[in-house]
Amino acid sequence: MDMVASLPAMKLDRLYANPFICQAILRSLPPLAKKYVLEMLYIDGPVSAKMLEEWVLADGSSKHRIALDRLIQLRIFTETVDRKKETSYRLNPTFQINLRKHLIDREVLPREPMPSNIVARLPSLEELEAYALGQWECFLLQLINSTQAEKLTNFSSSMMKVFQRGLLSQREKEASRLTESGFQFLLMDTNAQLWYIIREYISNSEERDIDPADLISFLLELSFHITGEAYNMNTLTEIQRHMIKDLADLGLIKLQQGRKESWFIPTKLATNLSVSLTDSSSRKQGFVVVETNFRLYAYSSSKLHCEILRLFSRIEYQLPNLFVGAITKESLYNAFENGITAEQIISFLQQNAHPRVAERIPSVPENVADQIRLWESDLNRVEMTPAHLYDEFPSRDVFEAACDFAREWCGLLWEDSKKMRMVLIYQDLPEDPTGRFHDFKQFVESNFDVFKWIGLLIILAQGSCILLAMVLRALGQNHGSNYDSDDEYPPARLPLINHNLQPPSFVVGDPHFPPKNDAWNVRIHSQP
Repeated sequence: MDMVASLPAMKLDRLYANPFICQAILRSLPPLAKKYVLEMLYIDGPVSAKMLEEWVLADGSSKHRIALDRLIQLRIFTETVDRKKETSYRLNPTFQINLRKHLIDREVLPREPMPSNIVARLPSLEELEAYALGQWECFLLQLINSTQAEKLTNFSSSMMKVFQRGLLSQREKEASRLTESGFQFLLMDTNAQLWYIIREYISNSEERDIDPADLISFLLELSFHITGEAYNMNTLTEIQRHMIKDLADLGLIKLQQGRKESWFIPTKLATNLSVSLTDSSSRKQGFVVVETNFRLYAYSSSKLHCEILRLFSRIEYQLPNLFVGAITKESLYNAFENGITAEQIISFLQQNAHPRVAERIPSVPENVADQIRLWESDLNRVEMTPAHLYDEFPSRDVFEAACDFAREWCGLLWEDSKKMRMVLIYQDLPEDPTGRFHDFKQFVESNFDVFKWIGLLIILAQGSCILLAMVLRALGQNHGSNYDSDDEYPPARLPLINHNLQPPSFVVGDPHFPPKNDAWNVRIHSQP
C-alpha cells in the first residue's frame, strides 16, 4: 500500500469515496491498526492518545507505534495537538462513512455478473486457474528470457523495458543478464511478484496520460469480483478498457467475445490482490521434494519452475512432468555470486514443498539447510574490495594530512604510520570544496606551452650533465696503468682534481743483512 500512501490528499479522498477501496485498505493494515479502525468506526469525535494506549498491553508499545505510523501515512488517521499539547487522533471522515456503508451493504458487488443465458460456456475454476498461471509464467519467461517464452504478450517494447528496469542488465554486444534484484524477484511468492509488476505499471502511468489513482482504484475494486463470473465490458470506462487488455496478458482476467457483447472473467490472481502477502491461503500448491542426500525432485511441467531451479541446482535429467537435480557446492556458489542468499533458497524450497513433504517439520532436511548456510558462510569469509596502495610520501606531515582527508572521505582501509603507507578504496575522488585543484588545472592548461618548454629544458640539462660526466671520466683515466709489470698488485688510480701526493709511512732503501760469525768464516775457508 505504499503506492496509496504516496498519493496526495485530494486523490486519497477520491479513492476513499469508493467503499470497496476502503475495505481493501482495511485488509492490508496490520492487525492492531485494524483494531483501532474498527473501534473508532462509530466514534465521530477525536480519541486521545492516552485512551489509545489503554487499548494495548504493556509489551505492545512497538506494535502500537507501527500501527499509528501506518494509519497516519495512509491518512486514515489525522493527528491533532491542542493547546495543552495533548495529542488526539480522528478517523478520516470520508474513509469512515464509506467503510460503514460497505459493512452494512456487504452483498453489494462493484458490478453485477452477466446472466448465464447471454454468455457462452464459461471456463471452470480449474481451467481458469491453469490459464492464469500459464499467462503469468509466459509473461515472466518473456521478462527474463524471451527465447524461452512460447508466445509473446501484447506489451510494447517500451513497457517491457519498464518492467525489466532493475531486474535485467545489459552491456554492449552482450546478452541481457539477471541482476541481484532479478534473481530475488524470481524467488518471490506469486502475489509479491504480481504487486511488483503492478507497482512498475502504475509508476509509468503518468507517461501514458493516465491518473495513478484511477488504476489503483480499479485494481483494488477488481479484487472484490467473483472468480469465474463474467462481467460486461460495457460497464468499464475507456481507461479501464485499455487497462483490461494489459491485465489479460498478466493472467489477472480472461477475455471472451460473444456474438453481440464481450465480457471479462476475473481469475484468482485478480481476486487475491487485496489479500495480505502473509496469507497462506493465497499460495499455490507446492511441487518440490528435497532429500537428505541433496537430491531434488520437482513434479512440475512448468518451464518457469525449471528455470528457477536451475539457478541454484545442477540438472541431472528432465521428463515432461519431472525435474531431477542435485544441490551441489558449485551450483550454490554460482547462485551466491548472482546475488541469491541461502535464506532465499531455503525459503523457496519451504514455500514450494510438495504436499506430502509439507506435512513434515522441517519440510527441508536440516542437514541440507545447514549445509547451504555453511557454504554461503565459506564464500563470505573474505570480502574483496578494490583498493589502491599509496607510499613514498615526501614527509610525515603530508602523510598525516592525506590520512585525515581519507578518514573524512570514509575511504581509508588501512594505514602504516611507521613506513608511511596507506590503502584507500578504489573509487572516484571526491569533489574539491575549495576549488584549488580546479584552479591549478586551469592554470596548467592555459600555460601548457610554457610548461612544455620548461620540461624540455630540464631534459636537455640532464642530458648535458650526463655527457659532461662521461667526458670528465674519459680525461681522468691513468693511461700508465696499462704497462706490463711484475708487481702483484696494480698501482692505485689518482683522482683528476686535488690529487696531492701523500708521503708514504715507510722508507725504501738497500737491504741490510746482519754480520756473520767469524767462526763460520774460518770453517768455510778451511775447507779444501
